[in-house]
Amino acid sequence: MNNRLVELAFTDRVATLTLNRPQSYNALNQEMLKEMVEALEEVKKSSADFLVLKGSGKAFSAGGDIKMMTMPETGELFPQILETIGAMVLTLYTMPQLTIAAIHGSAAGLGLSLALACDYVIAEEQAKVAMNFIGIGLIPDGGGHYFLKERLGAHQAKHLIWKGEVLSGAEAQRIGVVDEATADLEQALQQKLSEWARKPVLAMKETKQLYMQQTAAELQHILKMETKGQAKMRDTKDHREGIQAFLEKRLPTFAGR
Repeated sequence: MNNRLVELAFTDRVATLTLNRPQSYNALNQEMLKEMVEALEEVKKSSADFLVLKGSGKAFSAGGDIKMMTMPETGELFPQILETIGAMVLTLYTMPQLTIAAIHGSAAGLGLSLALACDYVIAEEQAKVAMNFIGIGLIPDGGGHYFLKERLGAHQAKHLIWKGEVLSGAEAQRIGVVDEATADLEQALQQKLSEWARKPVLAMKETKQLYMQQTAAELQHILKMETKGQAKMRDTKDHREGIQAFLEKRLPTFAGR
């Protein structure tokens, strides 16, 4: 599979899925989300043992496409978009392959949720990592609540979401948001793949499935809750102000309404 927005390549035991919208920092619009689901389903059915998720250009992913959020028709399509996001994340989280996200440049919002759905996350030391939905008056989606709770615990996850601050890859590794921070992303990625390739991968996959079967239902529940919560937040004055401030490149003035 090779197309304009998502590129998928197979080499030996490794599938590499590349977000390919570099002019928009791989911001995820509706078409790209659909292609992601299709590509992940293809990997899921393949004989590959490992999946690498990366971005082309200067960033891993800037998150959801802000321009898509401002389109008049988005309101009607919003439930469908959130459903596609849920399908993408759940497919990635439950697939039998061992998965690695390789973050360079930045991973923000939905882009970070997508990375955290992987089994292992490597980031450049100077990468910018942020769960920054709060800046536009929204809550995390794509399972962001679930993945941060799993990594940090509910209390720390809550405060990270509320702050919405940008962390370096090194800072994200220090507090446990990502698994590894490195000065050489490609070298670290290849080292991890080589390490896994030398192991009894069937045993690793069995452990993954054991944990996944215990937790997938919780992720599905949180995805549904995020969909309801996000719908409520989209109707707030704070969200409209956050979007307008982003487009005007200024700080938002929130009123709690």
